[in-house]
Amino acid sequence: MRNALGQVGTVLLLGGRSEIGLAVVERLVRDGARDVMLAARGGTAPAERLRALGARVHVTDFDASRPETHPALVEEAAARLGDLDVVVSAFGVLGRQADYDADPVAAARDVAVNFGGHVSAGLAVAGRLREQGHGTLVVLSSVAGVRVRKANFVYGSAKAGLDGFAQGLADAMHGSGARVVVVRPGFVIGRMTAGLPPAPMSATVDVVADAIVKGLRSGRRTVWAPRRMRPAFAVMRLLPRAIWRRLPR
Repeated sequence: MRNALGQVGTVLLLGGRSEIGLAVVERLVRDGARDVMLAARGGTAPAERLRALGARVHVTDFDASRPETHPALVEEAAARLGDLDVVVSAFGVLGRQADYDADPVAAARDVAVNFGGHVSAGLAVAGRLREQGHGTLVVLSSVAGVRVRKANFVYGSAKAGLDGFAQGLADAMHGSGARVVVVRPGFVIGRMTAGLPPAPMSATVDVVADAIVKGLRSGRRTVWAPRRMRPAFAVMRLLPRAIWRRLPR
């Protein structure tokens, strides 16, 4: 539970190898968090840096494609950490549209991770936070879901579903003492996008992580990273479809 100074004590990262997720956890540990669980497929995650900062770090297995295991994972986290102050849901896969066009089964499998996995994990977390009466679920959405582009419409449609789910969950949890923060990064320069040319208004992992932590401190419900993405997409949402479909990437 947060201490008298409002500092986060415990953190659960769903997607324990996520660059953005780990960067957020590191910042929270530097701010005073001492108990962390990294949940990643195979039960392996880079915990050494966090331990060097003084955190007690648990690592456990998490498979986003197996929703039947998600409630038990949340219970395991609560048993090891106590109350969950911050849960960061940062898992996902970024596939190529051309590959999805050639392999519809792969497309459906990745959508099940990028959307369905967040639904089952998010609902399990929400139940725990309601029971506690406090805590924050941070959901990494994307500007790709704000208005879906033809260049990555399978990925974008999954993010659109996730963004809508996270907003609805936030409304459903209103008044419970717990809350949901929806994060909408633009193109993030990092391991996940290695080899891809940066898009306009790209951000680094550090920029996104700083924006998330700042949003947590200020009580924001939606975090755009970088912030100038918000007015840009306010305009992009209004573009006629004939123009939108001609936009590159």
